[in-house]
Amino acid sequence: MIYGLTSLGVVHTAISLVALGAGAVSLVRYKEIAPQTSVGRLYVATTTLVCLTGFPIMQHGGPGPAHVLGVLTLLTLAFAWAVPRYGLLGGKGPALVRLAYSTTFLFHLVPTLAESTTRLPYGHPLFASQDAEGLKPFTTALFLSFAVLAAVQYFWFRSQSRKSLPGEAAPVRAA
Repeated sequence: MIYGLTSLGVVHTAISLVALGAGAVSLVRYKEIAPQTSVGRLYVATTTLVCLTGFPIMQHGGPGPAHVLGVLTLLTLAFAWAVPRYGLLGGKGPALVRLAYSTTFLFHLVPTLAESTTRLPYGHPLFASQDAEGLKPFTTALFLSFAVLAAVQYFWFRSQSRKSLPGEAAPVRAA
C-alpha cells in the first residue's frame, strides 16, 4: 500500500491527476472544457475512467459521497455529450454544455480535496476525517470558486463572438 491506497487506488489516483491536469489546461487555454480538442477528449476519457475505477473502492465499508459524485459525473458527461449531438435545448444548449463540463471538474476537486487533506502529509494528515470541521471552509471555497468560474464563463462567451476550436466549423455569421 502506498499512502494507504490499494493498487486500484493508486491507478485511480494517477488517472484522476491526468484528468485534473487536462481539465485545467483546457479551462486555461479555451476557457472551457472543450471536448472537440485533444486535451478535452483526454479530460472526458480520463474522467470517465476515474468514475469507473472509483466504484469498486469502498474505503468506508460501502458506497459513499464519492460514489454519488461518480454517478453524477457520468450523468453530467452523458448530458453534455447528448445535448449537441441531438440538438437539444436550442440556443441555451451550448451554455449548459459548457456549465456541465465545468461541473464535472468541480466533482473531481471535491473528493480530491477531501482525500488529499486526510492523507497528506503522510503520517500527519491535515484533517483526521472527511467530516472534520476544518475541511468545510475549503469545500465552501471550492463551491464559491466554481460559481465564479461559471459566471466568468457565461459572461466571457456571451461577450465574445466565439472563435471556432480545433475540429469545429467556424461560426456562421448572419449577413
